[in-house]
Amino acid sequence: MIEKSFDSKAYIGEFIERSRAAQQVFEQKSQEEVDAAVKAIAKVVYENAEMLAEMAVMETGMGNVPDKIIKNKSKAGMIWNHLRGKKSRGMLRRDDSTGITEFAKPMGIVAAITPCTNPIVTPMSNAMFALKAGNAIIITPHHKSIKSSTKTVELMNRALFELNMPEHLIQILDIQSRENTQALISSADVVVATGGSSMVRAAYSSGRPALGVGAGNVQCIFDQDINYEDAVQKAITGRTFDNGIICSGEQTIIFPQNEYEHIKDILRKQGAYYIEDANQKEMLRKALFTDGKPNHHSIGQSAQKIADLAGFSLPAGTRVIVVDGDGTAECDDLGKEKMAPVLTAYTYDKFQEGVEIARKNLEVEGKGHSVAIHSNNRDNITYAGERLCVSRIVVNQACATSAGGSYFNGLTPTNTLGCGSWGHNSISENLDFKHLMNVSRVADHMPGNTKPTEDELWK
Repeated sequence: MIEKSFDSKAYIGEFIERSRAAQQVFEQKSQEEVDAAVKAIAKVVYENAEMLAEMAVMETGMGNVPDKIIKNKSKAGMIWNHLRGKKSRGMLRRDDSTGITEFAKPMGIVAAITPCTNPIVTPMSNAMFALKAGNAIIITPHHKSIKSSTKTVELMNRALFELNMPEHLIQILDIQSRENTQALISSADVVVATGGSSMVRAAYSSGRPALGVGAGNVQCIFDQDINYEDAVQKAITGRTFDNGIICSGEQTIIFPQNEYEHIKDILRKQGAYYIEDANQKEMLRKALFTDGKPNHHSIGQSAQKIADLAGFSLPAGTRVIVVDGDGTAECDDLGKEKMAPVLTAYTYDKFQEGVEIARKNLEVEGKGHSVAIHSNNRDNITYAGERLCVSRIVVNQACATSAGGSYFNGLTPTNTLGCGSWGHNSISENLDFKHLMNVSRVADHMPGNTKPTEDELWK
């Protein structure tokens, strides 16, 4: 708690002043110097992945250390691999056919709201994108993850110091409060908000350009005639990764009715506990939701802890709990986002019905975010792509580890997944450095161009 007499405006003003001074020096750096700084940020997180993972789990009580180690290393590597070699300073390109020359310009100071579910990689990726475009960044961490996020920033700044970069290029608030966050986001040049809906709404009402995320509720559709063992393995991997706190983690499996018993058998063989008792289902529902909202005691917990919370036991080695939905999210909370290793199962007779189940769940929660499809039928993939209002559809992949970018797909590696107007966001793609960069366009006169005649224009 901070005292009522605390002056948030003055406190944030000092951060802004330091950040502005650092950014004005940094924007004079060459592309090579900027890239060296960005690489150093990623490398120091990669090299300290284990320590940072342990610190995050100990502080937040969410997720698990092995998966956070994987996440720290993979995100650091993938984002640097994506950014290296890309032009972000000076002249970007010249198009002789249009006479347009583009020049990159930094936005200035980035304010970044970061969540307790990703207290390491979100500050890291936001800092990498900000610096790649020549900006400085000030991070306001979630109050449950101040220590681990601050340690991450300290390591990144140490790496920058060794490159003789200006001090205060990356800062993090050491006093966390709503007042300080509000003062920061209303003072910076651009805001990136990754976290709960209230913080994202605050960012969009800050009076500054803002980039945010929407709620996740990833629907996972299995088509006919696929390798169900492989699809189940990927769905379970996605649902259980970091104990289910990834917004892009699978929430449902929607599969053919004629494969019901077969898929149930595969699920059990791969470590699922399939609830068939109505009383256990209701106990699980109450453990996951309170008045339709996620029970915060369930977030980021293991399957065993979820069962303990619900009041029943699981066989040793259970990885995930699976339960049939009693209708879509319109009438059953189990069709909503569950930030724990729990999958809700639905069946369909025709693929189009499976897409409709996914659509109905997304209309209640998760519209604009992501969908996973396991299919070898391009027509069915296209059908889903045309009808589901989400910003990304991953095919034959574990969504939790691929919707935020992967070495094996073309999505931008990031930790901030825009959800478009469906999710009340300004972008419907993965956040990238380009979203934190202004572009000046020089338009040359093109005397060789011709004006069309009226017949040519309206024919």
